[in-house]
Amino acid sequence: MPADEILKDAEERMGKAIEILKKNLGGIRTGRANPGLVDSVRVDVYGSPTPLKQVASVGAPEPSQIVIRPYDTQIIKEIEKAIVASDLGFNPQNDGRVVRINIPALSTDVRKKMVGRIKDLVEDAKISIRNVRRDGNKAADQEQKDKVLTEDDRDSIKSDIQDLTKKYEDQANDLAKTRETEVMQDS
Repeated sequence: MPADEILKDAEERMGKAIEILKKNLGGIRTGRANPGLVDSVRVDVYGSPTPLKQVASVGAPEPSQIVIRPYDTQIIKEIEKAIVASDLGFNPQNDGRVVRINIPALSTDVRKKMVGRIKDLVEDAKISIRNVRRDGNKAADQEQKDKVLTEDDRDSIKSDIQDLTKKYEDQANDLAKTRETEVMQDS
């Protein structure tokens, strides 16, 4: 694998780790309503568990409320059951056309637990990034053993991979700080 391919592969995989982190952080509850809070909900409709987003539009018209408008009002009860069964701790109410979820304010203890969860997610992302670095370094070492790269080229690639690692770890830290600030703010 040529040097530029090793670097490109490492950068793509590190970028994917950051995308996964962003998605996971989006599911962490802050004091405000966020449609991402119900992204993990699957509704039993048409014979199979279907992501909520595929059967309804989800919005947050107020800071403390999520509104779910099913595309087919016949499945409103299934949506309500799925939210209750999801273990998110929400108590949905439906008026026959929409499902409303009132988001209770977070206690300080719950906020601290959320920050702990954020730190865990960031650490997982950093581990993924470091694993990509390890794989890239191994590939560079192998190419040097196979006489495709010189020692200087190998060392240059390893240096570039380390720079990428630092860049993506810094991105993960920045995402965590932003999310921690949002969680700790009173709504």
